[in-house]
Amino acid sequence: MDSQPEKAAVHVVSSVPRVRIGDALVDSYRFHEVIDVIVRHAIAGGAPKYVVTPNAQHIVLLAGDEYLRRIYSEAAFVLPDGMSLLFAARLLGQIIPHRLAGVDVFDVLCGQAAQHELRIFLLGGRPGSAERAAAKLQFRYPGLLVSGVCCPPVGFEKDERQRRAAELQIQAANPHLLFVGLGAPKQEYWIYENARKLRVPIAMGVGGSFEMVGGVVKRAPLAVQRMGCEWLYRLLLEPRRMWRRYLIGNLRFASLVLQQRLDMR
Repeated sequence: MDSQPEKAAVHVVSSVPRVRIGDALVDSYRFHEVIDVIVRHAIAGGAPKYVVTPNAQHIVLLAGDEYLRRIYSEAAFVLPDGMSLLFAARLLGQIIPHRLAGVDVFDVLCGQAAQHELRIFLLGGRPGSAERAAAKLQFRYPGLLVSGVCCPPVGFEKDERQRRAAELQIQAANPHLLFVGLGAPKQEYWIYENARKLRVPIAMGVGGSFEMVGGVVKRAPLAVQRMGCEWLYRLLLEPRRMWRRYLIGNLRFASLVLQQRLDMR
């Protein structure tokens, strides 16, 4: 992390109940509810807010990253990206009604942006994936205003010139919605340190959503998603890249949730 905001941490109070899973307080929004709240804020051009989308990997990262915990504590929206969080909530005697997968929220927000003439900006992703995602979204949602796309090189946030170039591009585009696909926790760090000073009403970390929407990476069939096995599909597609995250990470996540359950007793 290159810089941290000087102001003291401000803990955002969600408009819906939150469920504690590990070190995350996860929102219990229904899908249509959170879309409506985010879109209304973007239309109003309100003070900058940001969205994080925890899954099992994020919960594991939070356990060992104090700075990331601070970022989560100040997020206006903490949306459960993985079915594992819904299962964990149930084990802990709580209810999270809907999985709010980042890629689905991203897609639907773009549809709403087209309806309300809101500008969007895509930052990050693998080379060419953001451009492909933008093209597909504009075909799917005629009139969608993509005010900018930027795919900086890996490590750009550590280079003053490259970081500043990305910031200037976003400022010039003046988006209502900024989608950041840098992977966790890099995208959360970047949003926390940059999006608010850029005065973007809504910034959201979307992980690999550009690749999925753009067709670079296949998404699991709907039946697999509903079973909560999308992680297994990704593991089978990219075993070398994903084995550590899903095999070791999922075991650590299960351990954290079970410990939390035991602590409740």
